[in-house]
Amino acid sequence: MKLGFENKKQTTWAIVLGAIALLVCAYELIPLIGGSSSPDSSAQAAAPIVPRPAVSKSGKASAKDKRSQVESLDPTLRLDLLASSEKTQYEGAGRNIFVSQREDVVIPPPVASPVVDNTPPAYVAPTPAAPPPIPLKFYGFASSPGEPKRVFLKNGDDVFVAGEGEIVDRRYKVVRISANGVEIQDMVYSGPPQTLPLTQGG
Repeated sequence: MKLGFENKKQTTWAIVLGAIALLVCAYELIPLIGGSSSPDSSAQAAAPIVPRPAVSKSGKASAKDKRSQVESLDPTLRLDLLASSEKTQYEGAGRNIFVSQREDVVIPPPVASPVVDNTPPAYVAPTPAAPPPIPLKFYGFASSPGEPKRVFLKNGDDVFVAGEGEIVDRRYKVVRISANGVEIQDMVYSGPPQTLPLTQGG
């Protein structure tokens, strides 16, 4: 009777220890299998992480650390800090980021191109060349009183007798005969007639 009772007591303790072991294993495995479903874990996840104040050697947090912690958690809008940030002016190095070249390079001003006058020059009529001198020589009269005036004209060894309106040597026209000369027109060259004076001694 005594041995049976001790075996029953040992069996009971074994069952209790096994149940405790199962509960511990289930508590450890549930967060890994199904995620954190306990209210304690959700509360820990939702709670913000607040930095712990530094603790001095005496085991108490300093007053400065407590004050900085309270200021960092204060949701009040600080207008003085906002105004000071608005007054901050940006002071760069003086370089223009929109200019690609160096600032010390001086670009010369553009030089105006010379004005080219494309107007065609005014038409100038060519001046006619002066006709060459007439080679004839007037050396006497060949007419008698009461007859039309006729003159002697000489070109080298050739002698011509002609009156007003007649052509000599197929080129020269006798325009007018006067007492001291004769006017001859060169038919090849245009221009006024030339006057040949009377040459004495032929």
